[in-house]
Amino acid sequence: MNANQDETILLTGATGYVGGRLLRLLQSGRRRIRCLARHPAFLQARVTPGVEVVRGDVLDRESLAQTLEGVHTAYYLVHSMGAEKDFSRLDRRGAENFGAAAKQCGVQRIVYLGGLGDSRHSLSPHLRSRQEVGDVLRGSGVQVVEFRASVIIGSGSLSFELIRALVERLPVLITPRWVSVKAQPLAISDLLDYLVQVLDMQLAGDPIFEIGGTDQVSYGELMREYARQRGLRRLMIPVPVLTPHLSSLWLGLVTPLYARIGRKLIESLRHETIVQDGSAATVFDVRPKGVRDAIAEALSQEEHRIAETRWSDAISSSGLERDWTGVHFGNRLIDAREQHVDLPLEVAFRPIQHIGGSRGWYFANWLWRLRGFFDLLVGGVGVRRGRRHPEEILEGDTIDWWRVEKYQPGRRLRLYAEMKVPGRAWLEFDVEPAEEGTEGGSIVRQIAMFDPVGLPGLVYWYLVYPLHALVFRGLLRGIVAAALESAHEGVTSEATPKAQNREGR
Repeated sequence: MNANQDETILLTGATGYVGGRLLRLLQSGRRRIRCLARHPAFLQARVTPGVEVVRGDVLDRESLAQTLEGVHTAYYLVHSMGAEKDFSRLDRRGAENFGAAAKQCGVQRIVYLGGLGDSRHSLSPHLRSRQEVGDVLRGSGVQVVEFRASVIIGSGSLSFELIRALVERLPVLITPRWVSVKAQPLAISDLLDYLVQVLDMQLAGDPIFEIGGTDQVSYGELMREYARQRGLRRLMIPVPVLTPHLSSLWLGLVTPLYARIGRKLIESLRHETIVQDGSAATVFDVRPKGVRDAIAEALSQEEHRIAETRWSDAISSSGLERDWTGVHFGNRLIDAREQHVDLPLEVAFRPIQHIGGSRGWYFANWLWRLRGFFDLLVGGVGVRRGRRHPEEILEGDTIDWWRVEKYQPGRRLRLYAEMKVPGRAWLEFDVEPAEEGTEGGSIVRQIAMFDPVGLPGLVYWYLVYPLHALVFRGLLRGIVAAALESAHEGVTSEATPKAQNREGR
């Protein structure tokens, strides 16, 4: 029941960590790919020509019928762990809808990524839900190939970012009981090998493959190996009692985890997640890495300023829809805002193209100058550099204390901060067409990103965040107002000569 090059592959969860990386591999394999997305505009910029992006939601059964039509194999890579509501109920309903629609449309195979855990023992709600989803999908009558994995190690993965943040930021680690529980970590590259190879394999029944790396280690051992490779000395002090709730609040302070996701994760870490059935090794041509190689591979990607995908890029992970103000994306702290404007892209982008220098920053310019003055006091560049040209922008240009890192005329401007801060900072502006079915026009998106270094970086962000929130909110409003004013002036200048011509007649 292998899928050939002419058959359609459906990918759900393509905006998520695993799904995003799998999408890249599937695209390079020249297969016919269709992606299901609740917000197609978020995904459209990531896909290559020929990849179909369709609107749909596994919680809305009616939206799935057309999506699954003509699909041979469907990857089911969605979950609701970040939801504030009953995530297990949502997961169950999504699986029921998807399985029923797949059966109705004649889908031949569903590939599902679940979680390791011995079902003979009491499992956490998260692990129990992940395994229940596999059961629900199998109940649809469509063949289901389920992979069950433990900790995924890769730059940007939830587990790796947790480990990295703890070890990088805390010289002394208070380790609760769950840190000593055994797991079998798997490198993201090995997981992707399994997910791709299954497309070309003939398999009978509804097999469940338990997959993991070559080492069975605890989170504590993972932290020690990370510290060893980074050349860090860390003291780990075990404590006998630290509840999942307290642990999640602690993680929320020092790691890029939302507390509710951290709590669900920690509840799962109370159980061993190791491979009991090694049949995957005899079926697939994958030779999994050990912990040392998996961490080394992840670290080799850390210097990319933005990893290929982040676990929290998925809307479900953040538990948020449009309000991304003050959230964590991976290890980075984010203030992301957007506003609709009833203008074409080039007009909406015009104020962004003119930003900085003598024109200023559209809101509270005195605050920007004051910040530049403080930067000068500590040996920074301040705002004295201005702009090379009032309208032209080239990658590598300086704009006050920023340097242009990415520029796409009429669509995107990304600036990298060269001011003195305890970390790395970016300010990005994107203008995209409004989604189909809305009132048209453009979406102006503004994203301020900060990658803190150690505790000083975290303290800096949270101390200045109230002021940043005020400035960033005003900046976006100012850009939109300037775009509207520019459009109005353009209309007026075009109308005036016509009126004069009529008067002259």
